Amino acid sequence: MKIIDLRTMRGPSYWSVKHYKLIVMKVDLEDFADQWSNAVPELADRLTELLPEIGKPHASFETQKHAVKHPPLTKEQLADGEPLGHVIQHVALELQRQAGMPVFWGKSYPAREDGIEFVVFSYQEERAGRRAAEAAVEIVEALCNGKEVDLKPLIDELHEIREEEFIGPSTWSIVSEAASRNIPYIQLKNSGIIQLGYGVNQKRIWATTTSYTSHAGVEIAGNKNRTKAMLHDAGVLVPKGTTVYSEDGLRDAIEDLGFPLVTKPLDGNHGKGVTIRIMNWEDAVEGLVMAQAYSRAVIVEQFIEGFDFRLLVVNGKLVAAAKRTPAAVVGDGQRTIQELIDKVNEDPRRGFGHEKVLTSIKADKHTLDILKGRELTLESVLPDGETLYLKSTANISTGGTATDVTDLMHPYNVLLAERVAGIVGLDICGIDLMTTDIAVPLNETRGAVIEVNAAPGFRMHISPTDGLPRNVAEPVVDMLFPRGTNARIPIIAITGTNGKTTTTRLIAHMVTTKGYKVGFTTTDGIYIQGRQLQKGDCTGGQSAEFVLKDPTINYAVLETARGGMLRSGLGFHTCDIAVVTNVAADHLGMRDIHTVEEMAAVKGVLPRTVRKNGWAVLNADDNLVYAMREKLDCRVALFSMDENNPRILDHVEAGGVAAVYEEGYVTIYKNSYKLRIDRAAEFPITFGGRATFNIENSLATALTGYLAGFEREDIKLALRTFVPSASKTPGRMNVFNFPKFEVIVDYAHNTHGIEKFAEFLNATEATRKIGMVSGLGDRRDEDTLGFARIAGRIFDEVILRQDRDLRGKTAEQLKEIMERGLRLDHAELPINYIENELEAVDYVLANAPEGAVVVLFTENIAAVLKKLEEFEAEHGLARI
Repeated sequence: MKIIDLRTMRGPSYWSVKHYKLIVMKVDLEDFADQWSNAVPELADRLTELLPEIGKPHASFETQKHAVKHPPLTKEQLADGEPLGHVIQHVALELQRQAGMPVFWGKSYPAREDGIEFVVFSYQEERAGRRAAEAAVEIVEALCNGKEVDLKPLIDELHEIREEEFIGPSTWSIVSEAASRNIPYIQLKNSGIIQLGYGVNQKRIWATTTSYTSHAGVEIAGNKNRTKAMLHDAGVLVPKGTTVYSEDGLRDAIEDLGFPLVTKPLDGNHGKGVTIRIMNWEDAVEGLVMAQAYSRAVIVEQFIEGFDFRLLVVNGKLVAAAKRTPAAVVGDGQRTIQELIDKVNEDPRRGFGHEKVLTSIKADKHTLDILKGRELTLESVLPDGETLYLKSTANISTGGTATDVTDLMHPYNVLLAERVAGIVGLDICGIDLMTTDIAVPLNETRGAVIEVNAAPGFRMHISPTDGLPRNVAEPVVDMLFPRGTNARIPIIAITGTNGKTTTTRLIAHMVTTKGYKVGFTTTDGIYIQGRQLQKGDCTGGQSAEFVLKDPTINYAVLETARGGMLRSGLGFHTCDIAVVTNVAADHLGMRDIHTVEEMAAVKGVLPRTVRKNGWAVLNADDNLVYAMREKLDCRVALFSMDENNPRILDHVEAGGVAAVYEEGYVTIYKNSYKLRIDRAAEFPITFGGRATFNIENSLATALTGYLAGFEREDIKLALRTFVPSASKTPGRMNVFNFPKFEVIVDYAHNTHGIEKFAEFLNATEATRKIGMVSGLGDRRDEDTLGFARIAGRIFDEVILRQDRDLRGKTAEQLKEIMERGLRLDHAELPINYIENELEAVDYVLANAPEGAVVVLFTENIAAVLKKLEEFEAEHGLARI
């Protein structure tokens, strides 16, 4: 077995609009091509023995209200016969589940090629999902070949990846709460920082610090002496203590404070380097050494008797309190301490790192030191009923437990916590205090505030061992996005085979004229407020995220191409308006999309992401685009070049909204009313009405503006002031009017595109029509022939060139196909072959006759435009 292709989807995609995070794998089954699971002896027995959970039903809460059940892969099913691709899919999911990543959705199906399967399944952490994909193929192949498989190293590896990549339960609780309110999120690259919201409305969190967290507050909390001093001055009870740097300082501190004592690093956190209940000099020295592993300065303070409580304050209000208990075992007079630890770790709530509610207890050096101090080892047997604490601190991350006590808090202690958070200056504040009873005022129990924490963990509150779970993420999101505020910015997304770049630029121009700060993406770059920040084809998910992460923009217009959707999915989960211009034969045979219908399914992903009350703007003249409305859960608006199109008439009669080209006007239809925007010939982009394809693009733009709430005059102004040029629309109908001839630079590169261009050229008068064309190596031969055939019909003379990247074919192959297509309907067509594109441009400029129209279908847009501008300058020409 061999993996041919492995892709990671990070947003809605061809394979699923609902399930964003998917691994898409193409597997060559080689020797197993004709075999199902029942054709492999003992596969059913061996697989279910290796992964017994694979045959049990699973349930996941995939919606807000309902648990979704996922079918298992049972021994009986394997024995009856399952495709090996389906087996690989289930193994990949089960491997992730065993490593603490609850993923469930998947599918598999045969590819067009014999013996090759598509395997699609969900993942939680990308690296883990990709590793599970590779491992699933290796495991199934090994089992089919009768080889032994050791799962433990693999599961350990996946566990480690999860711990490295997972953003943590505290952060995840905030993200989940935000997502439940339809607030989008983006994890910023190479960091644990999460952006909530888009554009100017974004806020950020890092663990449980936020955009509102005070740097000064974090600095104060990080210096325990400074914190104690500030709290003491404000009348808050704190332990008496001092800071030491050496054993001499430690001896002086003990003389002043007496035993019992606590030692901890000055700048420590999460209980690291802390030793409590020190009763003698030897333990004090050991505590000093442990603390200095984290900080040269060590706090020595009185040990306060009582229980360990954590109070959580968010935005000035106490929201949760928990009693924390260090990791412990209780003796039974029979088992060793190690056996007792193993028994405790059998609790299904305990797991590796942060994967579950509780963390498994590990007998680390700290534990062994505690045992040594009590003259015990891991092989010692505890008396029945005796409790042994295995850690000196009660952190959940070291195996401790938590009991919710929020409702037991005395009002004095509630006020105390809220005062402490305000004194230190933290929007999210964890307060550790010791007291014998949280229901009694602290000043009556001789308790004290031990520590104040910035970025406190939420796990003990959202999933306590005992007591009521508290949604402590809710007040955090309330603080960041008060009810009624908007976390999103409007998103208009555009797709289609042809016209999407021009339509994107038209819409972006229209939105800009309304005064919005726009970010938009196109095939030639990313633009933020009119400035190009990146060059190249920027129509994929990463480019969309680039715009949505920009903190200066309040509107996004995103060109969305086939390539990005197939490579990694969309860069957003929902949009407000989706425009689909058309679907035609282009790029077929690439990335396993072989038919126009399959291409329509790819393009159809975009309108399916429109929010429920948003709009899908569809071309009613295109059968495949019109059919997309059947799968949509949003409102639909249509546009058409034919005012009598029955689809338009039926749609409008049913109360729908549409845009049509009627009597030379771009007109909005709603019910029985017409709103004429303007004569299409008045829009520079239509070249006096000759460029019918840009009338279509204007229809889509006008309709989008109307649905976005723009006034007629705003739409009209935008369409009248959008002047195509080499700077504004590079490679899209760039016209150079030289004194003797006209040059048009365009990017038409498929049959549908050149057919539309032909309508424009046929309506253009010229003494001679000359075209510079090329074939594309990543197109099917029939597509290249179709493109060349149209070119042969519309030009009186052709200069045939080659692209720099031949994309899999040779220059000779492309030359032969193009020449054959050019002469299918024009046998005597003059063809001049000049391989280099810029040399071909030079030839055209030197030899074009007076009155000619020269069309340059270019690949290297920037270089060709530069050459034309240089030609102007060299000949002292002024652009008309």
